Amino acid sequence: MEPKITTIERKLIIGKKLEMSLAKQLTPMLWKSFLPIISQIQNRNSNELISFSVYPTDYFRSFDPNTKFEKWAGVEVTNVADLPPETESFEIVSGMYAEFIYKGLPSEAGPFYHSIFMEWLPNSGYQLDNRPHFEVMGDKYKNDDPNSEEMVYIPIIVR
Repeated sequence: MEPKITTIERKLIIGKKLEMSLAKQLTPMLWKSFLPIISQIQNRNSNELISFSVYPTDYFRSFDPNTKFEKWAGVEVTNVADLPPETESFEIVSGMYAEFIYKGLPSEAGPFYHSIFMEWLPNSGYQLDNRPHFEVMGDKYKNDDPNSEEMVYIPIIVR
């Protein structure tokens, strides 16, 4: 598993967020509440959906599946004027990311992420950076389909 190392320019996101943990996943509920209002969001710059997580600073240092983090469901926009009710804006700042392609069901992604954090990252010349981790669901994304593909972005810096 070799990712593409890339610099991502800043992204302005409009979306909804929920606090959750890996032990108490609320991602399907978050998307179910967000999808009906996407059509109200102005200034979208693509049809892609963006899912991202904002973790506490020490989240990966002392990993506990019960530790809470912010999970967002959103879309990228050119500006954040006229937010629909119940949405917020967020800026993913520019930075270096390891870009992976995940193909499969969301429920079966555990081994994929395990290999990133336990195999690829420790053996790379990089370490995690404290920025959002995100996934981009574009044309090849098919919800709950084993042939679905999404782009996975892990924030990194050179060791």
